[in-house]
Amino acid sequence: MFSNILVGVVALLHFNFLYMEMFLWTKPAGLKIFKNSPQRAQDSKILAANQGLYNGFLAAGLLWSILHPDVLIGFQLKIFFLICVIVAGAYGAMTFSKRIFYVQAAPALIALAITFLTRP
Repeated sequence: MFSNILVGVVALLHFNFLYMEMFLWTKPAGLKIFKNSPQRAQDSKILAANQGLYNGFLAAGLLWSILHPDVLIGFQLKIFFLICVIVAGAYGAMTFSKRIFYVQAAPALIALAITFLTRP
């Protein structure tokens, strides 16, 4: 149960990333969140939307892992998608901003540890 809650939090974070990158990127809130200029945001709008879509896929996979009727398959899905999130967060931290590690990878690392500790 606790693992599902943490995985759900990570999924919600990624649905939020999807929303911000796909719909807020060029808006005042998005410019502030991502510390972007209007011109730079406009120039990278399509790339940001693509990135948001991938975050949506991660969120969907995490949600699938929680809802899967077979607990063992759900466990395997959690492990796979949490590792994908961790890799994406680590890459973002190395190539763009260290803040990404704390916002994206760290919650997934915590969820992964709890998932392993409470495995079926």
